[in-house]
Amino acid sequence: MKIGFIGCGNMGKAIMAGILAKGLASKDEIIASDVSEAARNACNEQYGVNITDDNRTVVKESDIVFLAVKPTYYEDVITDIRKTVSEVLSQREGLSPGLMFISIAPGKTISWLDKNIGDERIKIVRTMPNTPALVGEGITGVAFGKNLDHEDKELALKLLNSFGKAEVVKENLMDVVTSVSGSSPAYVFMFIEAMADAAVADGMPRAQAYTFAAQAVLGSAKMVLETGKHPGELKDMVCSPGGTTIEAVRVLEAKGMRSAVFEAMKACTKKSRES
Repeated sequence: MKIGFIGCGNMGKAIMAGILAKGLASKDEIIASDVSEAARNACNEQYGVNITDDNRTVVKESDIVFLAVKPTYYEDVITDIRKTVSEVLSQREGLSPGLMFISIAPGKTISWLDKNIGDERIKIVRTMPNTPALVGEGITGVAFGKNLDHEDKELALKLLNSFGKAEVVKENLMDVVTSVSGSSPAYVFMFIEAMADAAVADGMPRAQAYTFAAQAVLGSAKMVLETGKHPGELKDMVCSPGGTTIEAVRVLEAKGMRSAVFEAMKACTKKSRES
């Protein structure tokens, strides 16, 4: 199985790293393109994969292609490779997986990709990963287009699980995935920064404050995932009657923490739907 990447920036490299670490492909079975020579060379130096400045070469030499460029570049990239896609599909008629594209761009629907690529035989997987993929802890929403059989879907999920977790969702929920996981690391980083700032204000050295705050968030998230308990139940476990934690919770409620998060995510989902 040969895997291609059109775009080898941070997210492309994170996916590539997961695939290599899990042994799902060797470095010789991966090829990546990028408009930036520096990005191509960095990718080659870090992972030893094949590189090219030609997107069409990636399509010709791959069974699965990750479209790992920013949404604003999708139209230009697809225009560049459209003819090559049809040529490759004609050559591989009846072969599995034929040619599968995995998109990571918010706002680019399966129907948009189908229409712009313009070949009914194409296999499309639409995804929304997030930046914790860079440390192997991403969460990716996955929606499948037409023409994919069970084996195709299993293969795509195996690749997407290599850098964290992947969950299949209905495509109409992909904008919600953007707000709850795609964009949410930014909210969490702000929360960690705010906690650390408060600790610094109370006398803790900054580096140590970041460690305490980040580890607290990491451990709390792990408790939600591993215990299966409702977050509210876990919160109650920390809140002793008349204690310090419930006093902090009271202030967070008074300052509108829940409402602020709710409204931020609603705005994020709306923006994603409009893009």
